[in-house]
Amino acid sequence: MSVTKSPLFETAAQHLVSGVPLAYVDESVGSVIARLTGNVFNSIEAVYITDKQGHLLGLVRLITLLSALQSQKLSEIMTIQPPTVNPDDDQEKVAGLAVRCGLVDVPVVDYQGHFLGIVPAQSLISILRREHIEDLHRLTGIRDDNYQALHALEASPVQRTSDRLPWLLVGLLGSILATFVVSRFERTLEARVFIAFFVPGIVYLADAIGTQTEAIVVRGLSFNHNTSLQKLLTGELWTGLLIGIALATLSFPLILIAFANVRLAFAVALTIITAGGVATSIGLLFPWLLYRLGKDPAFGSGPVATIIQDVLSLLIYFMIIQLIGV
Repeated sequence: MSVTKSPLFETAAQHLVSGVPLAYVDESVGSVIARLTGNVFNSIEAVYITDKQGHLLGLVRLITLLSALQSQKLSEIMTIQPPTVNPDDDQEKVAGLAVRCGLVDVPVVDYQGHFLGIVPAQSLISILRREHIEDLHRLTGIRDDNYQALHALEASPVQRTSDRLPWLLVGLLGSILATFVVSRFERTLEARVFIAFFVPGIVYLADAIGTQTEAIVVRGLSFNHNTSLQKLLTGELWTGLLIGIALATLSFPLILIAFANVRLAFAVALTIITAGGVATSIGLLFPWLLYRLGKDPAFGSGPVATIIQDVLSLLIYFMIIQLIGV
């Protein structure tokens, strides 16, 4: 069985199949097994139990059904009120529910609780793969998840450019701002040129820390819609600071040995710690803001968050340099 996905409506309804075994709660295991023989179903992972009006009451997994006594009633072995989705629920929510609840397939009901069918296992795998590809594209600033973007290596150079360029233009504006920031500290760099040696490393570390956070947050927001911003921000801020402290601890003695300058080593170490905390915060806040606005949290996060982290890292570095008086 294959399910064709509409490029416009990524909902549970697009993956719905209705050819599944049905039964009533007062039926015996033996009668249900006998009825399964000779019938063709789209999915047979479970028998779905409804009332006479078609409301979903529960389900019995096939492995449970086959291991039960023939005389047992379904009411004795059924799972009551299994997790369900509605037809217009986003496909990513469907896949997320399956992952969280350990479901092989996901029952679909209407808003009155009538059983409509299931999203089968094969479709869940397809959804997870497609959503993963979409997030990878959007994290790297690819504009649309159309056929060309999905098959980026097969698209024409013109199409590849149009898919990638929009968010990178924002990055271009940000790089101009970063250049302006550096130019404001021209006298500091002229007086102590060795300060410039550490700019690439500081910017890279901030970018790397922020990118890790973005990837974690984007996936987390896809599968967990209930975590508060305060809890997320506190956790990521502390994570960034701890990562910064670890990196700073390693870099401090190396800089001290190479340059014999305690203030410089301290300034770089303090910058790494501070920039690490800021980078994780930006890597969290930007996807979260997009999510709260109803947009895909991965959409353009990489290019935009990266340039913001770059500019802030430069500001932090040069301000600490001046504050300490390197």
